[in-house]
Amino acid sequence: MEQLQRELNRIWEIDVLRALAICLMVIYHTVYDLNVFVNVAIDYTSTFWFWEGKIAALIFIFVSGISSGLSSRNIVYTGLKILIFAMVITVVTYLVLGDEYIRYGILHFLGTCMVLFPLLKRFDVWGLTVIAIVIFVMFLAFREMLVDTFWFLPIGIAYAGFRSVDFYPLFPYLSVYICGVISYKLYYYKKKSLFSYSYSNPFVQKISKHSLLIYIVHQPIIIGVILFFDLLFNMFIMSKV
Repeated sequence: MEQLQRELNRIWEIDVLRALAICLMVIYHTVYDLNVFVNVAIDYTSTFWFWEGKIAALIFIFVSGISSGLSSRNIVYTGLKILIFAMVITVVTYLVLGDEYIRYGILHFLGTCMVLFPLLKRFDVWGLTVIAIVIFVMFLAFREMLVDTFWFLPIGIAYAGFRSVDFYPLFPYLSVYICGVISYKLYYYKKKSLFSYSYSNPFVQKISKHSLLIYIVHQPIIIGVILFFDLLFNMFIMSKV
């Protein structure tokens, strides 16, 4: 009964935004994997694909800020679990990608934000607005700074030669998460949709509900499928020789 009530109380526009972000992210990572693993001539660093991936991440971060307020679960515990997954991804990408491995990607970022959420929630809207602005200004002031250690990567200060396939430091992206928290405090504190009409799509709800799981598993699945079909294609070509 409790599970059914949670399903009925879902805020549909949050589901739509989260599902959109996940779909855009899957598309971007598919393009990236095709280029990196089977040398398909798609420039994932071009303006279109760069912003397609970036918009997906920004939507996901913003919605996570709202969802942190809406969640009835222990948000710090959830954040710590995400950080554990993030550490696993760090190890795996180090073994697979070498120097471009993920030191502080979006999962590291989101896990940290969730751990910080109880502190952020104590501030009112104006206090959060000031914090978000200060974070963004500090990002602009220090974004060209280089140091000799990786310890400052979580706040966006890198070392010479730093490269990573996924990098979402607290400065400036914590500002986006805080904007989500502000939206929760202003518009979603009653945990109801802002719209008078309702929209229900089971597929969208499933994607939204399991967005974290999808994010964690989609890359290995995409890479596996791409390499499988690449192997089949090469075997077909060899059989014709």
